[in-house]
Amino acid sequence: MINSQELLENAKDLKLLFAEDHNELRKATTEILKTFFQTVDSVVNGEEAIQLYTKNGSDYYDIVLTDIKMPKLNGVLLTEAIYAINPKQIIIVLSAHDESSYLLPLLNLGIEHFLKKPIDYQELIEVLTNAAKKIKLIANTIENSKSSYVHLSDTCKYDKIKKLFYKNEKIIYLTKYEIIFFTLLTENIGKIYSNEEIVAYYQSLNEIVDPQNIRKLVSKLRKKIPSNLIESIYGIGYRLVPTTPMPLS
Repeated sequence: MINSQELLENAKDLKLLFAEDHNELRKATTEILKTFFQTVDSVVNGEEAIQLYTKNGSDYYDIVLTDIKMPKLNGVLLTEAIYAINPKQIIIVLSAHDESSYLLPLLNLGIEHFLKKPIDYQELIEVLTNAAKKIKLIANTIENSKSSYVHLSDTCKYDKIKKLFYKNEKIIYLTKYEIIFFTLLTENIGKIYSNEEIVAYYQSLNEIVDPQNIRKLVSKLRKKIPSNLIESIYGIGYRLVPTTPMPLS
């Protein structure tokens, strides 16, 4: 069972546009979505959706949820039109079982997810939760880039200029090699860095690290900082996984 509270926490400040021509489904789903999102606007076709989408200039919706088969402008054409305006828009598409032929073209366009009808609301909540988390992470990364601090949780932050890690406003002293590793991860929060990329980064700084010792380096670092901040992806590499960030200084 998906925890709907998680969606509420991540989507309460977000705006969603819902395009669906089936009146009962649109009304029922809209009422559910209003429980979680700050703003939910619903329309009956793609033409109305694109008009509403562009109504406030560049103040776009955070998420667009659309059916495929709609009058005037279907979901595929709507998706193409929105991406022409805002290539970074997160779009989730709803489709009946017999419309699966649209899946590949829509995925190639870059949609976030493809959900089959009838709507499984637990699945919808899960997909929306993941999308809301993605939006939040992107926003936090952008804000962090404007400051010398990278805020990683309510209690932890990293000063990219001074190369200092703080927990509860106290400095946690890192070794030279730990600082290099952590600095790399903060360059693109959420990006997975492979062992090869990590080794190359050390080499760019005229330092040498054995790929076999990276795991040991991470293990020692996790003993100094919250261990859940660094995620190991087996066979791929490592990345930073911030939790809810504190306000920027």
